[in-house]
Amino acid sequence: MKKDFALYAGLFLVGIILLFFLLSYTPLADRAEIMDLKNTFSGPSTEHIFGTDQFGRDIFSRIILSTRYVFLVSLGAVSLGAMVGMILGSIAGIGPSFLSTLIMRFIDGLLAFPGILLAMMLVFVLGKGIRNSVIAIAVFMVPVFCKMTYSMILEKKNMLYIKAAKSYGMGSFGIVTQHMLPQMMPKLLTQFTSSMARAILTEGSLSFLGLGIQPPAASLGLMLSEARQHYLSHPYLGIPAGLILMMAVLGFSLLGDYVNDLWIGGLHEDD
Repeated sequence: MKKDFALYAGLFLVGIILLFFLLSYTPLADRAEIMDLKNTFSGPSTEHIFGTDQFGRDIFSRIILSTRYVFLVSLGAVSLGAMVGMILGSIAGIGPSFLSTLIMRFIDGLLAFPGILLAMMLVFVLGKGIRNSVIAIAVFMVPVFCKMTYSMILEKKNMLYIKAAKSYGMGSFGIVTQHMLPQMMPKLLTQFTSSMARAILTEGSLSFLGLGIQPPAASLGLMLSEARQHYLSHPYLGIPAGLILMMAVLGFSLLGDYVNDLWIGGLHEDD
């Protein structure tokens, strides 16, 4: 069935990424920055599963280390973006009309820029590096969480149980945290999972352009950028990093689609 395929395929792909992430804390990742200029561009072997790059570094070890950086940057960015977006959306939903208008116009302004372009502009302003990549990608994530939270609060704020809570003297903060957010979490979880795929792809794009994670740290996008210079003579260099990046994006996308179908009610089965 289609729904089962999306679930199991997503879990399988994300499981592989998590396995690589865990391996990054083992001695297998220790060779990621060790150069051996006498052993450059060697093909796959028992000693070097994916071969070595132009500096003689073990590609498998660099893939493992790259997965750690990419996963932590993406998770941190989506978490930060979700938190800020939910706070802004909640304020816009329960606050005075002028504040709501101000916040939502600001969000519309952010949405006027393509996501990757907005992230690039922020990196140009803030500078390169892991921390600034997290901030740039987080800002890119804020609008979708803000608009989702805002629309759901507007949908629920006039319901009878919310009016009853107000009549008992419960404040706006308590109503949002105790009554609204628990019901909103399934949709927000769906968005969080899907946003992980977008964050991983954005981080890879920034690193590929030289604006994200910087050497000596490893990144899938950075490895693809380095491999691009040798793709004619050594085309295999970029294949492992490209496959892992594709698996990460596809895995989180499939899980996001499954959670979306499960909670929003669009779940259907193919006979």
